[in-house]
Amino acid sequence: MPNKRILGGHSVAWDLRSGVSHLHCGPKCGRSQAEEFMNIIELFQSEYISILAGGLAGIITAWLTQRVLNKRGVFSYNVHHNRIGLSANDDIFGNVAVTLNGNQVPNLYLSTVRLINESLNDYENVTIRIYTSDTKLMTEQTRIEDSPYILEHSQKYSEQIHVENDQQPTPNQWAIYNGQREYMIPIFNRGQSVTITYLNSANSNDDHPHLWLAANKKGVKVKFKQPQNEAFGVQQNIAALTGLFIGLVIVVILLSISNNVWFIAFVSFFLGLIAQVPGAFTIKAIRRLREIIGG
Repeated sequence: MPNKRILGGHSVAWDLRSGVSHLHCGPKCGRSQAEEFMNIIELFQSEYISILAGGLAGIITAWLTQRVLNKRGVFSYNVHHNRIGLSANDDIFGNVAVTLNGNQVPNLYLSTVRLINESLNDYENVTIRIYTSDTKLMTEQTRIEDSPYILEHSQKYSEQIHVENDQQPTPNQWAIYNGQREYMIPIFNRGQSVTITYLNSANSNDDHPHLWLAANKKGVKVKFKQPQNEAFGVQQNIAALTGLFIGLVIVVILLSISNNVWFIAFVSFFLGLIAQVPGAFTIKAIRRLREIIGG
């Protein structure tokens, strides 16, 4: 049989048979419990969201770091052609003939191939090949940028074009020499570049030389990029887009903290004029950060 007692506005009942007590709260206790329950739910939700957001951020950061550290090696190259002369037979200007060592050639070009190690890795003994199908390669000049060294032909290529003192090059050797070159780069550090310049004559239908580059190295991908104008060492289009994005962020911030329309308009105009400058330095800072992360 239950026995009841009132304690501080709360009703406490004992069940004499089972020995179990029950607490019954009044209206004030009910409200306080509801408020406490809601606070617990809000706290749980807040901590839950924080933990979830922190965990996702940690996973994304780890994934991005791993992607950067283990990024596949990328070599990019571009080719710039500078025409020196062109043989032509014109009714007004007359005959123009371009000769090299006494031999007439249809045209003459100086073509420069620039290869850049854009990856975060340093490589050793990288074999590269310059090749063509419609251009006659002649003399060459090579250099490894920011160093006193030049590129040497690979051992295999040197053996292919080697001619004894009392011998003449075979037609096959001339075909190899005029159609391709192969070099060995002993050490190719991240961010480093090599430059190769050829005197050549185009045999293509458009009288324009065509040169390609390939690299024989595990885990390395070679990409061709059109030569681009640069601003502070960064491609102008990339620097401009980055600068415009930075300017947009600054304008949005100014709109949220200032009501001076003329001042915001002036800042927007000024940032538009110099967009390439902050964009270029931002890209260079990101590259520097990538190098630090990559070791």
